[in-house]
Amino acid sequence: AFAHDIHQYLDLLKSNGTIIMVGGVPQGSMPAGSFSLIPRNLRVAGSLIGGIKQTQEMIDFCSKHNIVCSIEMIEATPEAVEIAWKRTVASDVKFRFVI
Repeated sequence: AFAHDIHQYLDLLKSNGTIIMVGGVPQGSMPAGSFSLIPRNLRVAGSLIGGIKQTQEMIDFCSKHNIVCSIEMIEATPEAVEIAWKRTVASDVKFRFVI
């Protein structure tokens, strides 16, 4: 996870809403503090994984709202995987690799 300010995403929540950070809540996610949560009774939660039900709900939501991901296809060869790994380590990745 990388440090990023989640306040812009909190503005998208309805009152009493919850934002769930899959993989946990990285340090630096709330540089302005947590006081913006209180007036609207917002919650921030973290999860290492989503369950099958939650995963299906997320897929259905994305399908309904035409939310898609950006990927970079790589060949299914040891050489291509090695290059992808080196790029990952060097932080030279903009999209998820798919073999």
